[in-house]
Amino acid sequence: MRRKIVAGNWKMNKTFDEAEDLLFGISDELANNSPEEVSIVVFPPALYLELANDVANENNFFTGVQNISEHESGAYTGEISAAMISSTGASFAILGHSERRMYFGETDAIIARKIDQAIKHNITPVYCCGEVLEERESEKHFEVVEKQIGQALFHLTKEDFSKVVIAYEPVWAIGTGRTATPQQAQEMHAFIRKVLAAKFGETAANETPVLYGGSCNAANARELFANEDVDGGLIGGASLKASDFVKIANSF
Repeated sequence: MRRKIVAGNWKMNKTFDEAEDLLFGISDELANNSPEEVSIVVFPPALYLELANDVANENNFFTGVQNISEHESGAYTGEISAAMISSTGASFAILGHSERRMYFGETDAIIARKIDQAIKHNITPVYCCGEVLEERESEKHFEVVEKQIGQALFHLTKEDFSKVVIAYEPVWAIGTGRTATPQQAQEMHAFIRKVLAAKFGETAANETPVLYGGSCNAANARELFANEDVDGGLIGGASLKASDFVKIANSF
């Protein structure tokens, strides 16, 4: 049975006090309504990791970071290495998010090196892939996603690939209020498994969690998660409200 995951990407939001309130809000919500067999992960700004880890450790959820450096260590001012993140107790990293690609010029070659760093330091990479609106409308979305997956993941051994989580994020649905239909989500998730099976085998493909990320919220999560190949969500704006986030986690 594949792991089910609901992950909250806070992006660049919340002051320290607001982050503390949200973390304890999630804790309180989980105390009253904790889902079974669902891994819950929060991705706050890295500044708040120590706080997040303290709360997570007492409340049975996980923490991660929104980015890591492609470098092991050294003179890279402002960067945060995988070894540093691992030493805090965080265990996940979002890599390849469309905002990192769009605003910071990250390529799949860079992302592949970040994935290597994450795996080396026992951090689970949540690898993001997905098409922009123009690519969807020109029916190139399958081609785009296949290329992204190949360039970022196909250098991995089967053993290392088994440590990866994939998040499909139709870029046209991120922060726009637009959402892929359940049918569109299922179609792409099934296609991703087909791509993975061709490289790593059916077993590996069937065991890899594939999350949906694209304006998933408390109102549409249950319908999205009902699809056979949708194993949870990478949640953006809806993760900033504790009650909505935990409701999404209980949508299976």
